[in-house]
Amino acid sequence: MSIAPLDLVLLCIYMAGTVAFGLWMGRGQKTANDYLLGGRDLPWWALLLSIVATETSTVTFLSVPAVAYSAQFGTGDLRFLQLPFGYLVGRAIAALFLVPLYFKGELFTAYDVLRVRSGPAVRTLASGMFLTTRTLADGLRLYLTAVVLQMMFGWSLWLSVAVTGLGTVAYTVIGGIKAVVWTDVLQFVVYMVGAIVALAVIGGSVDGGLGGIVDSAAAAGRLRVFDFGLDFGATYTFWAGLLGGAVLSIGSHGVDQMIVQRFLSARSQHDAQKALLWSGPLVLVQFALFLLIGLGLSAFYTQHPPQAAFRKGDHVFADFIVHHLPHGLVGLVLGALFSAAMSTLSSSLSASAGALVNDFLLPATGHAPDSPFALRAAKVATVLFCGLQIAVGIVDYGDDSPIVGKVLAIATITTGVILGLFVLALLPRRSPTASLVGLCGGLAAIVGIVFVLPLIDLDAAKPDVQAFALAWPWHGIVSSSGTIVVGFAASWFVAPDANERT
Repeated sequence: MSIAPLDLVLLCIYMAGTVAFGLWMGRGQKTANDYLLGGRDLPWWALLLSIVATETSTVTFLSVPAVAYSAQFGTGDLRFLQLPFGYLVGRAIAALFLVPLYFKGELFTAYDVLRVRSGPAVRTLASGMFLTTRTLADGLRLYLTAVVLQMMFGWSLWLSVAVTGLGTVAYTVIGGIKAVVWTDVLQFVVYMVGAIVALAVIGGSVDGGLGGIVDSAAAAGRLRVFDFGLDFGATYTFWAGLLGGAVLSIGSHGVDQMIVQRFLSARSQHDAQKALLWSGPLVLVQFALFLLIGLGLSAFYTQHPPQAAFRKGDHVFADFIVHHLPHGLVGLVLGALFSAAMSTLSSSLSASAGALVNDFLLPATGHAPDSPFALRAAKVATVLFCGLQIAVGIVDYGDDSPIVGKVLAIATITTGVILGLFVLALLPRRSPTASLVGLCGGLAAIVGIVFVLPLIDLDAAKPDVQAFALAWPWHGIVSSSGTIVVGFAASWFVAPDANERT
């Protein structure tokens, strides 16, 4: 075991306390509305911290520092920050145009909007895509959290994944979204304090302290933030970050059930918009902190080389936490790490359960949203998705690239399509059939870009010429544009919705 008894005790106390706090905050859930939407009475500032904590998983905690750690695992500098600049634009657009949709009537999921404006078939397909990509992406997040347990205890991968998943589902299945949001608030504070403490320890362990880290990074050109090149195969450029990040953020924070569930839990539309708008600057600051940790780790391991070279970038910060933090602080920072993991996983489980129950089970069975059946089904669905994410998490993802890229790439595949469906639903001339055709067009476009074009040999006579590759930040633009263009064109060849003027 690589953790001292004091740190293990602190970690266990924190984990047990978090579960107990979540159970206490989520007590008294009597209906599915209470369980999935917190009675629509949660304060905006709690939702703000919950939104940020939800999108801050172990991937942020471990994988973002790897991007700045070295060019072997990422950019080796701060160009990742171009992505959250796009987030600022995307969240402003989502707050202005999409959030108001969720306060027209009693809606329970993001995809209820599609049911009202484009028909139940479109709603069902969009919700199904959300459930699929959410399960895959959060299974990856669960895997990365389990890596730390492996380092600490030498456990097998499947046991590490199972322990993390079951610890999270305990308070989620009993307390619902209210427990999730309030534990998110606690977990946000803990993981931010943990990250700041880790950075301070890194600074105290290298020559020149934090100032020396910044000076050496500046001398090596590693404080670079902007890249205005037009290389569409490059992941971190200004245009990929601004445009691709904006589309990704509109999709992830405007039409993704995991975040929309928080809007629907707010006391008013204004509160939901305020929470969403303030989340952008907070995430930007947070990414800057974790990238600075990556630069600090680079300086630390240059002066204190590891016994063996790191095989994966995601292992760098985990190794520092487990092997180089002073006793007592290891437990604190590990608690911060698991806070980041549990906040995202609990939100994912609650959102997935809400989508399955309201978009699939209730329409199929005819039960009312406030029926006892809906509450029981939501709890069973929470456990079901925990099992599915554990199944995804026990796969060993063997390459060296940071998991953060894989998670965001998965999100862009269908987020853009769902965003395109929302745009089609808002057009004056809308049709369920045209939306379905647009969905197929968007999926065909992204499949062609991601899987087909890279196989095409551009010039057989020049083997050094690489096949066309489009970096993942552009995928959301391709899939959403394909959905909108094809769907809009199809709307002129099929009968419009009879309710288009309502």
